Amino acid sequence: MKLNQLARCLVVVGLGAHAAAWSQEVQKIERVEITGSSIKRIQDEGALPVQTISRRDLDRQGIVSAEQLIATLSSNGNGLDNLASNADVVSGQSRGNNGATSANLRLQGANATLILLNGRRIAAHGLNGGVVDLNQIPMAAIERVEVLKDGASSTYGTDAVGGVINFILRKDYTGLTVSGFTDVTQHGGGNIYRGSVTGGVGNIDKDGFNVMAVLSMTDNKRLDGSQRDFVNSFQPERGLSPDTRGTPFATVFFSPTITPPVYNGATLTSANILDLPGGAGCASQPGMAPYAEKLWNSAAASPANQFGCAWDSGKAAVIQQPVKNTNLVTRGMLKLGEHTLTGEVLLGKSESQKIFSANQISSGSATATIGLPNGTAVPSPFRSLAYPSSGASYQTVWNALVGAFPSLASQAGKPLAFRWRCMECGSREFETTTDTGRYLLSMDGPLPFLKDWDYKVGASQAFSKSNSVLGSGYQNWVGLANLINTGVLNPFLLAGQSQTPAALAALDAISAEGTKLYGGKYTTDEYDATASGPLFKLPAGDVMGAVGVDYRIEKYRFDGNQTVNTNDINTWIFNAPFDNVNALNGVKRKVGAIFGETIIPIVKNLDLNLSVRYDKYTGFGSTTNPKASIRYAPIDSLVFRASYSTGFRVPTFNQLFNGVTESPYTGAGVPDPSTCPTNVVSNAPGCQAVTFNTLFGGRSDLKPEESKMSNIGFVWQPVKDFSASVDLWDIRRDGQIQSLTLTQILNNYQLFPQAFQRDANGVLQTVDTRWVNTGETQTRGLELSMRGSTPMNGGRLSAGLDGTYLLKKRSKLLDNVAFGPSEIGQFTRSSELGIRWKHSAYITYTYGDWAWSLRQQYSTGYYGYVPPGVANGNASAPAFDPWVKPYYLHHASVAYSGIKNLTVTVGVKNIFDQDPPFANSYDTNTGSGSSWEPRVADPRGRSFTLGLDYKFF
Repeated sequence: MKLNQLARCLVVVGLGAHAAAWSQEVQKIERVEITGSSIKRIQDEGALPVQTISRRDLDRQGIVSAEQLIATLSSNGNGLDNLASNADVVSGQSRGNNGATSANLRLQGANATLILLNGRRIAAHGLNGGVVDLNQIPMAAIERVEVLKDGASSTYGTDAVGGVINFILRKDYTGLTVSGFTDVTQHGGGNIYRGSVTGGVGNIDKDGFNVMAVLSMTDNKRLDGSQRDFVNSFQPERGLSPDTRGTPFATVFFSPTITPPVYNGATLTSANILDLPGGAGCASQPGMAPYAEKLWNSAAASPANQFGCAWDSGKAAVIQQPVKNTNLVTRGMLKLGEHTLTGEVLLGKSESQKIFSANQISSGSATATIGLPNGTAVPSPFRSLAYPSSGASYQTVWNALVGAFPSLASQAGKPLAFRWRCMECGSREFETTTDTGRYLLSMDGPLPFLKDWDYKVGASQAFSKSNSVLGSGYQNWVGLANLINTGVLNPFLLAGQSQTPAALAALDAISAEGTKLYGGKYTTDEYDATASGPLFKLPAGDVMGAVGVDYRIEKYRFDGNQTVNTNDINTWIFNAPFDNVNALNGVKRKVGAIFGETIIPIVKNLDLNLSVRYDKYTGFGSTTNPKASIRYAPIDSLVFRASYSTGFRVPTFNQLFNGVTESPYTGAGVPDPSTCPTNVVSNAPGCQAVTFNTLFGGRSDLKPEESKMSNIGFVWQPVKDFSASVDLWDIRRDGQIQSLTLTQILNNYQLFPQAFQRDANGVLQTVDTRWVNTGETQTRGLELSMRGSTPMNGGRLSAGLDGTYLLKKRSKLLDNVAFGPSEIGQFTRSSELGIRWKHSAYITYTYGDWAWSLRQQYSTGYYGYVPPGVANGNASAPAFDPWVKPYYLHHASVAYSGIKNLTVTVGVKNIFDQDPPFANSYDTNTGSGSSWEPRVADPRGRSFTLGLDYKFF
């Protein structure tokens, strides 16, 4: 990163003007357990980089959900982890994440970031069985959040590779507080509301007990793509246009019912009559525009599709899913002499709707037969799908076709094959309800037989139970085919025209709304015990130690729907992803661990921290993972710190046990890599586009992945009123469990020949994209943190910055091959975007009962997706620029607490109403995505917030 860019970042937060006079808030000097260690210590003593976000920070930023908080962390990656990234059609590893959102520290993925609540685990999402859904975090009850930006496998277990996020609940609360919050967008859609009640009685120190309860409800409203102007998939001059001819006014496909016409020497595949010479034009219909075939096909194939229209599926999607969360936290603490008994019950309900484009219906031989669960093949309901000559619009369409291609006249009366977007069928919708909970009983206090030693023991059960049902947009397959084949349902309606009442009633009669899609439940039973205290004295001080045991049982069940898509084709629902093949009656694993830790004062101001953990996993044997860290303070104002640790992560249940799903590849044309060295569709021998299916699912032979994590840095406090830290971190993972993209497999055909399955004649049939253990990945970066404040005009000005600068991101697909090119600033379809620099900065001024805050979030740009037609020079895109511009947001808030028992906070998010930068995120395989990147940007635009907190007593 250039120095002048860094300087600009510092100016934003005001550090340049006041660095000599800032002061941090004074913290009580007491020993507490800090995330990342089992030994109690003074918070500032540690050798690990821990970022703390307080309740007050959350309120001032208008943060009411864990997803909003994670988006502000510069250390969080840019993967498919948020609700917006999973709002449209998804495939492969993203399936089954309905309504879920997760964290992803240091670009290591959601399944390598450990989420804790009060230092203990919570359950993974009921549908994916491997990643925690952040919707279950009761944010209204959170006192603070600690983010450990370092590996912690030796303390918490194997999945703490990227880091740990510990959500810490309020405790010892007394009084009754009612809170309300609104976050309303200027342009409509995506509003957020929250209400909560917090009550508590009893002072644990004076009364010997405390009982607290928090009830909160959060409602995130839907945001449609049509509500934001920046969502526009029809920008062919910039290299973006949908690769779909499934349009609300159907496109005619000549084969197999009609002999294709020849036009200017090209045998046509299809034609939309709106795009024919003299036609009304594709754009005459809402959401439609000409099909930019040259972006997706070779020069030879393009003329065959020259009279096509496309449809903006990105604008039709709901780009922010509606989610309602209800959380109840009850916590009781009872003093028993010097010991404290604690009981917690946490319950949550998350209700989400995933809404996306209406189904595309296609005629043709690609769906000629359907394989039933018993292995037999039957004719597909769409095998002979065609609009008959008796249909109300048949003659209009046929006359237009004959007018453009007179040679078709002799085939009058033949039914029309087509590709159609069935708007009357409704937008596709999944409704998902997830019930979560954790029951905990724990005790802590001094050990009676070891002086100055403390203990804590606990037993807990956490669960996440999810159930998804179909909403609108899904119909009985046979019934839908009958409505089309008989002409009742009309695929050729212009704007202003509508289906007949009889057709709409018939559609309603075959609706599958309310049908169970699938469900799952994940449960974790955990028992733990830890003791810590001084071991012996050295000249430089006490040697501290900790020992502990941890035993947990993880259970997972996934239910499909065995009453549909059975051996009777009449029960099948068109295009509904039931995933019955992934059904699991119940699997479980047991994990037992023992661990120890010690802090050794080598000499004055030089401490060595050593820890080790031994885990034994059902089915994977045992693993031992050590960690060593050092803290050295040569002078009072400077602390050096370093750490090294190893990790071990076993596959998730889904990665191991999912069945195999076979799906037709429907993306841009690709050749067989065994016959086409360039891997680009062209007229060259062997480089013609081929059709095939893809396989996805679990592998029972997956091996655990291993990791090595290191961190070195310093903390500098030249004066009492200012501190800064810099940490260089490095993570190396070997045998990482990944689902390689189809592009990766095609481009590395020589490395994965077993992934290409062929028939007896050598014709490509399927490509296997299931989970595999790959080679090594390396990620390295710098993290910068600054904090400080100074008195100003009777108040206090404070500022801070947290930034992450990515130095290395690269991988090799197998251990015996070289590393690939740098992945920093380069587009990837389904993994992490390697953003070079991200920061979050703030300035806050407090004066009496007032507090003003200004915040900035910033991320650098990157090189985006290049469509195949642009890459091979076939398509003309004069305004194409692969560079995706940097993204930044500014937020402001004012808090006032001058009215007794009342705090009012008002704010503006995205002050300058910054749109996401243009980015081609369209996926030709799934038909999802549009003109912005949900892994980076917030689609809501400017919004206005109001928060009220009133404490009755």
